[in-house]
Amino acid sequence: MSVKIRQLEIENVKRVKAVTLTPTENGLTVIGGRNGQGKTSVLDAIAWALGGDKLRPSDAQRRESVIPPRIHIELSNGLIVERKGKSSALHVIDPTGQKAGQRLLDSFIEKLALNLPKFMQASNKEKADTLLKIIGIGDELAGLERQEQSLYNQRLEIGRIADRKRKHVEEMEYYPDAPDEPVSAADLIRRQQDILARNGENQRKRDQLATMLKDKSRVEEKIAELQAQLAQYTGQAETLAANIETAQKTVAELQDEGTAELEASIANIDAINVKVRANADKVRAQQEADELSGQYNDLSAQIDGVRKARLNLLEKAQMPLAGLSVNDGELTYQGQKWDCMSGAEQLKVSTAIIRCLNPECGFVLMDKLEQMDPETLAAFGKWLEGEGLQVIATHVGTDDTCSIIIEDGYIKEDRPQEVPQSAPKAEMPKWTPGTF
Repeated sequence: MSVKIRQLEIENVKRVKAVTLTPTENGLTVIGGRNGQGKTSVLDAIAWALGGDKLRPSDAQRRESVIPPRIHIELSNGLIVERKGKSSALHVIDPTGQKAGQRLLDSFIEKLALNLPKFMQASNKEKADTLLKIIGIGDELAGLERQEQSLYNQRLEIGRIADRKRKHVEEMEYYPDAPDEPVSAADLIRRQQDILARNGENQRKRDQLATMLKDKSRVEEKIAELQAQLAQYTGQAETLAANIETAQKTVAELQDEGTAELEASIANIDAINVKVRANADKVRAQQEADELSGQYNDLSAQIDGVRKARLNLLEKAQMPLAGLSVNDGELTYQGQKWDCMSGAEQLKVSTAIIRCLNPECGFVLMDKLEQMDPETLAAFGKWLEGEGLQVIATHVGTDDTCSIIIEDGYIKEDRPQEVPQSAPKAEMPKWTPGTF
């Protein structure tokens, strides 16, 4: 059962002269009044009494009074907390009558419940860290966020490199008429020499034919002249005739190959190879750009996976308030960051988180509740009742939303509040100045 404030009595603290208050057990107790009448002084007195001397106001004693401050608070767990005397020393008495001290109070009272502005003025990251501490997934979520940031940085760098590669590819020349491989001058010269050799052989055969024809003519003349030697040269003539016939057939089939294309290739070999290398560089650059694009897409998929894991982790976490979450290391409520929340939403979020920091502390002190309109204030009060949480708050004004009105350090008006029947409100005793 969380601890609530059952009754409090305050005298001569800051602007308060004498105030007795019995707060509503569950829900809102709104202290109204004009500025400078002592509303915030009531909250400061409670914070000082329960939170220790670190929360003591710098000018605690009411300036017009010669009587030192006195604070008397009764808690729902039976403890009685007092500060009185010149030194305003702390006295804590438990139900058995035994004395205790600040250490006992610290065991069940959440310091931020006494100092809500400290939480509300913290950075967005500090608020988020507080929430993650409550739901117990801070370390795991931080690990996922570091992993996501690392993957994001890798993807960003690869994306930049891929963009540069693609731009470089677009600027590079490409020659569609160039061969796929660089041309070798030695190979072209060798091919040229092979052709010249074959052509030389052809010429040799032509020359050989011409010689044979000459020999035949000379032999025929010899035959004509030397009929007597006909028998001797007849065989030779027949042989030559056969050879001539064979040679003629071979020569008729011969075709010389042109070297003009190779000569042009040899002459332009450097220009051709420049194009070949340019084409190869462009193809290689395109392949690298495509590979980097693939890596970029892979990292994007990994980042999406980490983000889904982080969202699943937050969705499964038991949040102190529906709609609370942490996005990019910042606290959010209903999808809105802290600076985009209304003042009423900020108060509700702060109250829910602070309550969960120490569930044994069942109350929160809240200043400047006038930023809530009456409808929002009523809804806030209903939510507090459902949560079993007690809030003692101040409100600049004297409208019907106020539970009590303070004027010039005293309670001017006490207004009855609706209290759940399960927790009936005790009758508020009338205050007599100077009596504790």
